[in-house]
Amino acid sequence: MSTVLILGATSDMAVAIARKMAAKGNNIQLAARNAGRLQALQSDISIRYGVNCAIYEFDATDFATHSSFYLSLSPKPDIVICVFGYMSDTLAASKNWEESLKIINSNYTGAVSVLNIVAEDFAERNSGTIVGISSVAGERGRQSNYIYGSAKAGFTAYLSGLRNRLYKHKVHVVSVLPGFVNTKMTAELKLPPLLTADTEQVAAAVEKAIGKKQNVVYVKWFWKWIMMIIKSIPENIFKKKNL
Repeated sequence: MSTVLILGATSDMAVAIARKMAAKGNNIQLAARNAGRLQALQSDISIRYGVNCAIYEFDATDFATHSSFYLSLSPKPDIVICVFGYMSDTLAASKNWEESLKIINSNYTGAVSVLNIVAEDFAERNSGTIVGISSVAGERGRQSNYIYGSAKAGFTAYLSGLRNRLYKHKVHVVSVLPGFVNTKMTAELKLPPLLTADTEQVAAAVEKAIGKKQNVVYVKWFWKWIMMIIKSIPENIFKKKNL
């Protein structure tokens, strides 16, 4: 039995992941900016799955609190899953630095801040698993979401480097690239059904990746090939596309 820490635990994906991991007999630690919103989920997980479930206050963008937050965890987790993120209108964000900064901090800087702390602990223990929920949006910049995509590109590169660094410490690092997912964050978007996963599929992919020690996971397998095609388009052609 492992202890699983879920960062950004109020999101739809996080809830599905928490339930999936609890169903496997793991104890769960839920962390989010508004821990009060986690009380119902905490009770449900504890009763439904018969595991320990604790809740913690955690703000991804309050970097100064990350060290004390991690020190407060009891016990320290064996698995850390970083789910938090934020997406908004790219054109609006490009005209408002505060909004751009929120996207960058919520999708990249905050994750690096807290996972650096987790990585040091896991390296000292020579064990552990880190899962980062990134995005296929980070594989090539597009006019429709280049600020969000650039932050996710940084996060994907960070996870790759962390995986390389921590391998000798027997720490497993997983990069999960979901593609489109039906969540509250994407509720106003018109998503193509065939290309869109649900949160249960994301949770199943995460659970499988941890068990099989996979490195990079596309929740729907064809996204790997879609992005390979998109990345192969020459820049002088790609820049003219309305994507």
